[in-house]
Amino acid sequence: MADTQLQMRKLWEPTDPGSSLASKFMRKTNRKRNRNMRSWDELHSWSVDHRAEFWEEVFQQYPLIHSGQYEVVVDENARMDSIPQWFEGVQVNFAENVLYWPDAKDPSKVTTDRKRDGAIACTEVREGCTEIRHCSWKELRERVGLLSNAMRAHGVRKGDRVAVVASNSIDTLTVFYAVTALGGIFSSSSTDMGSKGVLDRLRQIKPKYVFIDDWAVYNGRTIDLRPKMIEIQAGLKDSRELQGLVSLPRWQHKPEDISNVPKCETLASFLRSAKGDKTLRFERIGFRDPFIIVYSSGTTGMPKCIVHCAGGVLINSKKDANLHRDAEAMDPEESCTLQYTTTGWIMYLTSCLTHLNGGRAILYDGSPFQPDLKSFVKLIGEQKVTDLGISPRYMQTLAAAKPPVLPRDVTDLSQLRRVTSTGMVLSEAQFEWFYDQGFPPHVQLGNISGGTDTAACFAMDTTMKPLYCGGTMTLSLGMKVEVYDQTVEGGKGVKGRPVPGQEAGELVCTQAFPTMPVMFWGDHSGEKYFNAYFARFDNVWTHGDFISISPQNRQIYFHGRADGVLNPSGVRFGSAEIYNVVDNNFGEMIQDSLCVGQRRPQDMDETVMLFLMMKPGKQFTQDLVSRVKEAIARDAGRRCVPKYVFETPEIPTTINLKKVELPVKQIVSGKIIKPSDTLANKDCLNYYYQFAKVEDLVQPKSKL
Repeated sequence: MADTQLQMRKLWEPTDPGSSLASKFMRKTNRKRNRNMRSWDELHSWSVDHRAEFWEEVFQQYPLIHSGQYEVVVDENARMDSIPQWFEGVQVNFAENVLYWPDAKDPSKVTTDRKRDGAIACTEVREGCTEIRHCSWKELRERVGLLSNAMRAHGVRKGDRVAVVASNSIDTLTVFYAVTALGGIFSSSSTDMGSKGVLDRLRQIKPKYVFIDDWAVYNGRTIDLRPKMIEIQAGLKDSRELQGLVSLPRWQHKPEDISNVPKCETLASFLRSAKGDKTLRFERIGFRDPFIIVYSSGTTGMPKCIVHCAGGVLINSKKDANLHRDAEAMDPEESCTLQYTTTGWIMYLTSCLTHLNGGRAILYDGSPFQPDLKSFVKLIGEQKVTDLGISPRYMQTLAAAKPPVLPRDVTDLSQLRRVTSTGMVLSEAQFEWFYDQGFPPHVQLGNISGGTDTAACFAMDTTMKPLYCGGTMTLSLGMKVEVYDQTVEGGKGVKGRPVPGQEAGELVCTQAFPTMPVMFWGDHSGEKYFNAYFARFDNVWTHGDFISISPQNRQIYFHGRADGVLNPSGVRFGSAEIYNVVDNNFGEMIQDSLCVGQRRPQDMDETVMLFLMMKPGKQFTQDLVSRVKEAIARDAGRRCVPKYVFETPEIPTTINLKKVELPVKQIVSGKIIKPSDTLANKDCLNYYYQFAKVEDLVQPKSKL
């Protein structure tokens, strides 16, 4: 745990918490429900102890465009692992809620300020800031109307899956909103993901159409994606559901020739079926009905297809935006969000949700470090960004530059009100750099944590409390988070044990929340879902983070992950994706492999290590290392390539022969551990201690 004195250094505090939307929400709720809440902590306690009351107040004070009525908000007595329903009887449409706003007198109807039709809804920025495209609200609605009508003409209906393999662009956003306008289910993968990784996902969900960019841009390179189109089409050729591929022109003035790609047509060709009809029509679906599928990192096998519901994501986003961040208190024309993300990350959804309150979204495609470290920083000031989403790695790169790049010295950040950071642990040194050198003191730093599994945060920022060094300001409203003893073995029916005081332990959530996944696609029995979240402790969601809660300031401190998710530079992927590449390509030479992340106290980032156990008689060579890295770059993506590849004589397993990663991860990260008695070969862990000082070892050189 971090030094307590350092934790208590106050870095930021709100100027007038009493005028926040959360304060107004409390006052109104106090009058309606005879409560006496006066502080943020009291609001949080009420939100988890009286969940139905809390979420009903969110629904009533910050309404969605909807139809239908509910009788019960949620059954508060239902077991969490039964995945209880919320607001049963209410129908919503995701696209309708982000493209319009509810009428103040009748939330079932939409309203649009005609003066705002010409305002900018989104701005697309190409790497290096050399190409900037604006899209007004009127244009965005017309684009979505035209594409959704074309999809309807092609047979896309409620519940159909439509996928993209595309960049963060206006075209991708249009596909997302068009699919959900029809009541369909959207899925996205980034263009830098290898074809095998894309197919591992798409073969499970069986999309009706796949929209793919014809080119990609990253780190100064342009990549022709037509070979990937061919590979994806070939990989899906046995799917009866697939109707075809649609090529999205990354260069608007010059769509590429895709005549050699089977079952593929251009976007212009696809749109002709709409016959110019730009009328928006929305298919409202049940509050609990699916609208998006996101994917786990593939730590324990094939990526899990996590299905989220429209109603849960919408109401949670209303809660976060207003009660945590005062979104509706801002003039929508001044609100501008820039979330650096690919389309394959859950933060892409967060980027789009800025539209829920009428703000402008900046869609950035490519590396934020091209052509130099200052270009992206200048964009923040030039576009008058109010809410910026980045990662610890981004801040680390600016701070480590020679000379350091200090955003407050590079551009005018007077409009910037908040910077959120996620994807990996934000170190205390980075907190101090942010306020002492990097950004103006008025900017709030939000160290947030949640996940793809939740489509929500367990812990995040608030405008009602101070920020102290190293921590996350508060648990999210409506989230009953506790800290459990990680040493408890767990198992079906086993009750967890909370840790005392400020000890670190495992993050768990002990009550149901609206953004719990509806299901895993294809998991008909629900067994995979149960095993992912509820198998460890009875009736409790186990998330896999190590945390502690300070009794002094009530902030949450994140100490890392408890599972095998790898997270170098904020790029999340699972060890199983690496194992699949090794097994599929080197089965004749390599008996087994172990892939873990190393992050020691002195490290600013996580480093990926791959250990290979050779088959008897087979040699570990530099040529093998190069070929393994090349295969991983090809099949999983270049950013998944391990920095280090070493030989190992033995890999730890349980008595049931399950490969165990966590002890090795802890050891190479500089910890001395007591091996569990559940290990069949715990003495083999001694071999891995040498890698805590990896710089002292001679690492094999690689061509990559």
